[in-house]
Amino acid sequence: MDLLVRGARIVDGSGSPAYAGDVGIEAGRIVEVRREGEPRASAKRTLDARGLALAPGFIDMHAHSDLALLTDPAHEAKAAQGVTLEVLGQDGLSYAPADDRTLDTLRTLIAGWNGDGSDVTFDWRTVGGYLDRLDEGVAVNAAYLVPQGTVRMMGVGWEDRPAAPAELDRMRELVAEGLAQGAVGMSSGLTYTPGMYAPDAELTELCRVVAAYGGYYCPHHRSYGAGALDAYREMIALTRAAGCPLHLAHATMNFDVNAGRAPGLLALLDEALADGADITLDSYPYTAGCTTLAALLPSWAAVGGPDATLARLRDGPTAERIRHALEVTGSDGSHGVPMDWSTIEVSGTADPALAGRVGTRLDGWPAARALLLADRLGTTILQHVGDERNVRTVMRHRTHTAGSDGILHGAKPHPRAYGTFPHYLGHYVRELGVLTLEECVAHLTGRPAARLRLPDRGLVRAGHRADLVLFDPATVAAGATYDRPRALPTGIPHVLIDGRFVIEDGRRTDVLAGRSVRRTAPR
Repeated sequence: MDLLVRGARIVDGSGSPAYAGDVGIEAGRIVEVRREGEPRASAKRTLDARGLALAPGFIDMHAHSDLALLTDPAHEAKAAQGVTLEVLGQDGLSYAPADDRTLDTLRTLIAGWNGDGSDVTFDWRTVGGYLDRLDEGVAVNAAYLVPQGTVRMMGVGWEDRPAAPAELDRMRELVAEGLAQGAVGMSSGLTYTPGMYAPDAELTELCRVVAAYGGYYCPHHRSYGAGALDAYREMIALTRAAGCPLHLAHATMNFDVNAGRAPGLLALLDEALADGADITLDSYPYTAGCTTLAALLPSWAAVGGPDATLARLRDGPTAERIRHALEVTGSDGSHGVPMDWSTIEVSGTADPALAGRVGTRLDGWPAARALLLADRLGTTILQHVGDERNVRTVMRHRTHTAGSDGILHGAKPHPRAYGTFPHYLGHYVRELGVLTLEECVAHLTGRPAARLRLPDRGLVRAGHRADLVLFDPATVAAGATYDRPRALPTGIPHVLIDGRFVIEDGRRTDVLAGRSVRRTAPR
């Protein structure tokens, strides 16, 4: 064998009790798993893993590394956490499929998530073309969701209306093409324009296409605030009508109106699961959210695209209408909750000249409006609106998986981008005991692999790919904090992808073992 990992505490991703043993690797796959006391095999190299837990590589079910994987070969934000697979194309907005017009708009629209892409050669226009770029070699593996907002941009444009029959047919074609080329499902951002303009009937029709290809639907639904439970019900109903599996993105209950109400969400899910629904969810182990400042605006302010939004912000009477929607009625972009500006912290700006605003709190609409105009909608924010009781309750659910929702761009990113997975293991397992080690590892590995229908990932089993992480349960911890958001974790000395060390003795190697992970379920 190429490598024998000897004497590890094997936490195999199934939720079963851990056990001491050895794992043998050859040609990128696990070829032997032996319990302590069984005859030992030999290998070209032996790694003494006594004192360490060995688990499948962690799967980030909600990542925003769409451009970072292409521009940052090290990608330590995820590799150092033990992440071996990320799911991209989230929140209904990403860069494939695209045409020239749509791509130019996207680069402006989601510059706050990924930068403007000036350091990327956009030489693809299809999902398959993007996945081919990843196959040239990246830091970690990546799967992709067809972004429904991007598809609507191509099929309908920026108008707030139902799609015409021919437009709906075009969107069906785009979704089908993306899935045929390897996407694992479809995402939506239903508080982001233009995806949020889609009515349920349109989403249902697109979900029928997703279901036909064996994929799943991953919505950022219409409200995480005042209308949260109704928004969850809406997603359950339309996916059941379409016969499509549902994966709820960053399933939280945010804002004061939802404090302590996570049991209501889980009861809703349990009722649907008992009735035969196919539902999973992900969450991040933090209370603050992260998005763009422009995303908080009412949806009518974005009709026509970014340039039209900026024109409305410049116009005094229209800007006053926007303020009223934000501060008095609660805009659909801010989840129906009247704005408390003290919860908004600037985390990044597109214009370097505005970097001095990073880390400051907005003191009202005049400051927010001025920043939106000066930064051409490129500002990212932290929104401190979560509830710790809800965070802990959701992560205990039997369908729970982990998603960092990590935005890597910006001077002061959310610490979840660099810390989600060790924070689960260190804080919520070792320090608080919210989950056992075996339960938590199953949430981070086996469960997401099952949702993605990956038959050879997510478990420590002979024949599975050797995507593995070795960590010290006694010391693993997130280094990242709100004050030091890019600090790397501790207690994760080794990470392997396809049996090759991407982290060795706590340091990033030069190995680029990541590739695209494409949908394999037959049509």
